[in-house]
Amino acid sequence: MKYYILVGEASGDLHGANLMKALLKQDPKADIRFWGGDLMQEVGGTLVKHYKERAFMGFVEVLMNLRKILGMISFCKKDIAQFNPDVLIFIDNSGFNLRIAKWAKQQSFRTNYYISPQVWASRAGRVKDIKRDIDEMFVILPFEKEFYKKYGYNVHFVGHPLIDGIAGRKQVSIDKFRKEHDLGYKEIIALLPGSRKQEITKMLSVMLSLVDDFPEYQFVVAGAPSQSYEFYKEIIGDANVKFINNKTYDLLSISYAALVASGTATLEAALFKVPQVVCYKGSNISYQIAKRIITLSYISLVNLIMDREVVKELIQNDFTKESLKYELERILETEHRQQLFLSYFDLEQKLGGKGASAKAAKLIVDGVKK
Repeated sequence: MKYYILVGEASGDLHGANLMKALLKQDPKADIRFWGGDLMQEVGGTLVKHYKERAFMGFVEVLMNLRKILGMISFCKKDIAQFNPDVLIFIDNSGFNLRIAKWAKQQSFRTNYYISPQVWASRAGRVKDIKRDIDEMFVILPFEKEFYKKYGYNVHFVGHPLIDGIAGRKQVSIDKFRKEHDLGYKEIIALLPGSRKQEITKMLSVMLSLVDDFPEYQFVVAGAPSQSYEFYKEIIGDANVKFINNKTYDLLSISYAALVASGTATLEAALFKVPQVVCYKGSNISYQIAKRIITLSYISLVNLIMDREVVKELIQNDFTKESLKYELERILETEHRQQLFLSYFDLEQKLGGKGASAKAAKLIVDGVKK
């Protein structure tokens, strides 16, 4: 059968790649065409556009690139029509994907969504459009099934694919990894400032301002595959830190603590049992708009899933050197770390165990065959 998959960012590329592997086990002759990244391309199929071409963050950035985005939407519709897939699979990235889904449903294409748009965070009215345009929804957070049920929409909870991604990774030799990247033997504090230029620019310099205050630790910047070292180097300057690109899981596996940009990385750090401080700072205009439409008490996935404050969140004006230093000192304390580890264990139990990609792939293939 023919599958058309739409992914818009690095985390979606990871989940898309794992879903493609699972689809190929269910349907070995699958013809897969996709918008994604390097990981999906390694699996096979045909890459139409790389997510790097449309990584826009925040309301202001989207408006500034609106003509380009509209052009991509138009191109995408034509490409889908020409390929004529048996099923369209949308992965997260709601701003782009829901527009395509509306059109696709009108054209009588079968539509599946893997990793729900965060309608539970803001603009819940979008559920009406999702019910109209999406044939099957596969959610990865335990509270999402109950959320949709309130609107009379039955969705499938398949578990979180990060558990599979982490469990299935090749184990790294700690000594070899440290030697390869000249890390020495100090405990490591990982800096994960996000994957988009806007968020890295806003947050990394504040994270780096702590380096001289913690000389007994080795700070390491986790570079995102979507950005070049030259971009990071302009921000890092002569700070006494190491830089490791596109090896975030290996880095987290040996880290003692982490400063993490809000997003999927907060959950990744938790699953690796790394005490963390969650950080967020965007453009002032984007933040003011978001503050008025987002209805959540928390921004990190860890706190949202647990429905309480497990990890500290420093948002916008609270994200300062002083507050970040205070919170980093807290997660280096033994007693606080023990509390975090217990909460992380409970979090993993709530996520439903292994097999998310396989469960979603089976439901997709079975649905098409009906």
